[in-house]
Amino acid sequence: MTSKEYVSKITSSTGKIEPSLTSGVWFNRKVTVPSLDLAERLANLNQVILGQNTYQKWIDVDLTTQHLYAYEGDRVAFDFPISSGLPWLPTVTGEFHIWAKVKSQRMTGGQIENGTFYDLPNVPYVQYFYGGYGLHGAYWHNDFGRPRSHGCINIRIADSEKLFSWTDPTLGQNEYAKYNIAPGVGTKVVIHGATPN
Repeated sequence: MTSKEYVSKITSSTGKIEPSLTSGVWFNRKVTVPSLDLAERLANLNQVILGQNTYQKWIDVDLTTQHLYAYEGDRVAFDFPISSGLPWLPTVTGEFHIWAKVKSQRMTGGQIENGTFYDLPNVPYVQYFYGGYGLHGAYWHNDFGRPRSHGCINIRIADSEKLFSWTDPTLGQNEYAKYNIAPGVGTKVVIHGATPN
C-alpha cells in the first residue's frame, strides 16, 4: 500500500463518483454500490458548515478498542467505531498527517487466489495519511468496531462524511480531490494500539 505504483494510482483519481458502477467485490464476494445515495451526499458535502475554532485538530485511532476520536485541542469533537486492518493485513501505527483528500475513489487490490480480492468503486470520503493507507467510508460491511479491512481504516459513511468536512484542509466548492498536502496543513493522525484477533 506504500508502493509508488499504488500512490500514483491514488493521485491520478479525479475524486468524482462513477454513478454507472453499481457493484463491487470485497473478499471475492459481490457487493452493491449505493451510487445514487453517495452521489447526493457528495454533491451536498460543501453545503455542510462547521464552526470555526482556533484549537489544533488531530485524530486519535485506537486499534485495540477499534475507535476513532477527533480532537479540537483536548476536547473530543467526534468519536466513533472503526474497522482497521485484519491481523494479517495490519494498519500502520505512528504519527502521520493527511496528505490527500479524495471525495470518491475506486479501490482495488488483494488476490483472488487467497480470497482477499477487492474492487470497490465510489469509496467515499477518502483521506490518505501514509502511502495508500487512508480513513474512508465503507458501504460493503456494517461490522464497525471489529477489524475488517486490508489496512485502511473503515468508517461508517455518515461518520466519514463528518470527518472529511472537519479535517484540514477543506476542499473548495468545485474541488473533488487535493493531493500532496503539506504536513503542517494536513490534520495530524495518530494511530496506536494492537489489532484484536
